[in-house]
Amino acid sequence: PPASSSAPADPSAPPPRTLGPPPLGPVGAAPRAEARSCPEERECSVSADTVLAPLRAALDSCRPSVQKQVCNDIGRRLTVLEDAWAQGKLSAPVRKRMSLLVQELQQQHWDAADEIHRSLMVDHVNEVSQWMVGVKRLIAETRNLPDA
Repeated sequence: PPASSSAPADPSAPPPRTLGPPPLGPVGAAPRAEARSCPEERECSVSADTVLAPLRAALDSCRPSVQKQVCNDIGRRLTVLEDAWAQGKLSAPVRKRMSLLVQELQQQHWDAADEIHRSLMVDHVNEVSQWMVGVKRLIAETRNLPDA
């Protein structure tokens, strides 16, 4: 006769364990580099000046060799970035990645800076579209400077 479903098949086996709560966070997703370096995003308080000062310095270094109109456009877009930052319109991941982008720019790692710019355009287009064009142009113009 078939065994009753209420009786265990092997009386010496431990009772079945109940599952605990599911793991937190996305399942199977590898943590991003920014997550590893900064587990709590609200602890990542990147100041606007940390990002904007090097960008403005890069713009100043371009002025002698880049058309005035291009520099003025980049400057306007940096002002839009500054305003968005000051008004709290930028999320922590955007602020963090802009900090990383500036670090790469300062170390003349052009491809890495460009890659961060692209990832921001893909992942946060609504937040960055107004000013990222200027940052992209700044990366390109800084890369083309004679002493770079």
